[in-house]
This record gives sequence, structure tokens and C-alpha cells, in this order.
Amino acid sequence: MITPDPEAGPPAPQPPPEGFRDLPSVDRLLSDERVAGLFPAHGRGSVAALARTVLDEYREAIAATGVRPATPLAPVIETLLARAAEVFRPRLVRVVNATGVIIHTNLGRAPLSAAATAAAQRVAAGYSNLEFDLERGERGSRFAHLDDRLCRITGAEAGVAVNNNASALLLALSALCRDREVIISRGQLVEIGGGFRIPDVMRQSGADLVEVGTTNRTYIEDYARAITDRTAAILRVHTSNFRVVGFVEETPLAALAALARERGLRFIDDLGSGALLDTRDFGLQAEPMIEDSVRAGADVVLASGDKLLGGPQAGIAVGRREAIEAMRRHPLARAVRAGRMTIAALSATLDHYARGEAVDAIPVWRMIAADPDLLGRRARRWSRACGAHAVAAAGQSTVGGGSLPGEELPTTVCAVDPPDGDATAFSAALRAALPPIVARISDGRVLLDPRTVDPSEDRHVEITLATLCGVTPPSGEAAAGR
Repeated sequence: MITPDPEAGPPAPQPPPEGFRDLPSVDRLLSDERVAGLFPAHGRGSVAALARTVLDEYREAIAATGVRPATPLAPVIETLLARAAEVFRPRLVRVVNATGVIIHTNLGRAPLSAAATAAAQRVAAGYSNLEFDLERGERGSRFAHLDDRLCRITGAEAGVAVNNNASALLLALSALCRDREVIISRGQLVEIGGGFRIPDVMRQSGADLVEVGTTNRTYIEDYARAITDRTAAILRVHTSNFRVVGFVEETPLAALAALARERGLRFIDDLGSGALLDTRDFGLQAEPMIEDSVRAGADVVLASGDKLLGGPQAGIAVGRREAIEAMRRHPLARAVRAGRMTIAALSATLDHYARGEAVDAIPVWRMIAADPDLLGRRARRWSRACGAHAVAAAGQSTVGGGSLPGEELPTTVCAVDPPDGDATAFSAALRAALPPIVARISDGRVLLDPRTVDPSEDRHVEITLATLCGVTPPSGEAAAGR
């Protein structure tokens, strides 16, 4: 065993491996025209930093293996370009939703109408009177932009919008029920997407939860017996993402509103999905409507903006003016308030309802009301683009997004049998397209539903399917004429 001499000092630095000298410099990489082409979009500094990272990885590989690249410049540049494509690609992109799920939570829920998109873009591109009163020339309130529209459409005395429905519920309970009791049926203690649970948000608000009834049956007497001097409100939560069937009893809306009014309590109705049109007109089961709750006497009615309402992500609260004003004044209102683009898009969406054009103008309702014959023709065009690898078949679309659970709409899908038999790989290849196409897999087939695909995207779908199936894509003229 050799003992190092403590007086000998640190060991002399070892020369770098021979292969290090063969690697190009950062400046040499940046002088390549393909690499330099990245500068306008991503900045020279960011590309240079990425180049250093790539060179460090090559050095580590050489030090670990002793293998020197024969021609280092070309592979390093190719590695740098591939890494740049991955690092600099946008993370949030538009996708083609071919799943047949209309309000797809994972794909952003409701797409906006053209008018709503334009309205958001207008206020995003410059300054706006978000909190400025143009008539008085002084500070105004952002809540004023939606109040009239919400009242006119729902029949409420006042309205307010925040960033989502969970925030609306939290704000309502915090402003109206803190340190007091709120009565709710055990059958409505639901969990919605992302692990959000009603009991948890009630605790965060400072309200005390009082459960009544059972999972499947709750009577008006259960609510009445639970009322004490500490009771602030009765809360009804619509179970919009599941359905209990069989031996079930749910207290009617009007009875709950009457009990709350008789005992001097608030009645808060959380509808979740936010329907402003009667879903029965479209062959679906009835979904609670905002105006019905307002008419029944609810103090506060809560709903999402980006579900059946068909607008941007928002939480909408309408009802009695005194209750809504208390929510607006609460300190939490500033933390959960809606931004200018949300307000603009929601205003434009509400205008569609006011003008009676929601079914034609709002994508969610347009998809729900889609002509089955037209869906069939589109699915057959897609199938023909795949040659012998696809057929048009009967299928079912769903509303989704925590709305109308179990409800389906008949459709026609393009059912693809991938050439290599690998549905998972074929679906992944669809998602790798630009823009990505998201489909679903059933019984080894890849299914694409035209109901949730805008007709302007059909050409992209056909070309992508044809390419993946090894078929010559149809010409533009032929595709348009079929």
C-alpha cells in the first residue's frame, strides 16, 4: 500500500482525454447556418447554453468510454438540433380532439366561439378599461363588465365571475358562512377532477360541515332537524360527474329553497356544469339549469364557465344582490378574480345566448346538435383515406367534462385497423402529428369521431391517416368533393 506524502501537495491535473480536442467549440457550433437559424426564435444566448450542455455530455461520454467520435462536428450539430427541437418546442399546443368527448377536461374543456376568441384577443393586444370607468374618468370595477349580462340571461339580481367554479364555491362559503354551519346531504359530498373534494373546500372556507341523510336518500326532514342557531346555509351540490340510480330520494330544489327562506338561512346551489339551454331538446336527460335555481329562490347559484355554458374557464356566481355583493367585497375575491381575457371571452359567450344563437355559434352546443348524416359522411371520407385499413362504424359520443354522466349521442366513427396491428403505436403516431390528433382505442382499433373535430381540420386528419396507413393522400379537390 502506498501512503501519499502529505507535503507533496495536490496531484498535478491530468490532461483531458485526447478526444476532447476533437470536439468543436461553442463558437464553431453557433456558426453553423442551421444552428444560427434558431437565434431569431430562441435567442443566441439560449442556444449557446444548450450547445455547452451538449458538449459537456459528449465529454462525459468520451471520459467514460474512451471512444473518440471519428467525425465529431456533424453528430454534435445533429444532437444539438434534435435537443433544441425538444427543449424549445411549445408545451401548450392546439390539438385535434377526435375522441368524441365534447367537453374533454384533459384537452381544455370547451373550445371558444369565434366571437369569444376575438374578444379575448382584442383586450389582450393592448390596454383596456378593465378597472376604469370611462364615463367618470376614474377607477371602476372589473365586476361591472359581466353583471348586466349575467342578470339578463339568468334572471338573477347580481352576478360575479372568478377564475373557476371551485373558487366560486370557496368564495361563497368564505363570505357567507365562515365560522358557522353549512348543511349538505351525504350523497353530495363528491370528489371531482384532480382530487378536489367538497368537504375539503368547505373546511378551507372556515365553514363547519353538517352532513345529513344517507348516500342514496335525503329528505327535507333531515335538513330541518339539523338546523341550529349556528346554521348559516343549506348547500346543494349537483352530482354532475356521476349518477346514483335505484333506491334514491333527493330533496327537490324548491323545497330546499323554501326551507332556507322560512328559517332565515342562505341557500347555495352549486350546479357545476352551468347549463343555460335545456338539454332535453337535444335528446339528453335533463341537466339543472341556472335560471331554474334562480327562479326557485336560491341566494347563490354557482356554475362553471367552460362546461355546458361553452365559454372560458371561469366560476360564475349569480343570485341575490346582497349575497353577491358580500362575495365581491370579501378579501378572497381579489385572489380568485377573473382576468381581462376571461371577462371578454365570457361576455361574448353570454351574448350568444342573449341573441338566441348559442346552438349555432358556441362549439359545445354545435357539436351536441351535430347532424348525424353529416357526421357519417365525414367518417366515411376519413375511412376511405385509410384504404383497406379502416371502416366507418356506428359509435357513441359523450358530453364529458363532469356533465350528463352516462349520456351518449349516436355518431359514426372512423375505425382504423393499423397496418402493423399495433393500435397503441398508431395512436401515438397520431399524437406526433402537427397538430397532434388525439383518438381513442377500443378492441384493438383506433377510433376517430368527427363530432369533436372542426370541419376545417378534416383535411389534416385525412392526410395524416393516409400517411400512417401507407396510402397516397387524397388530393384537395377529391377530398372536397366526396
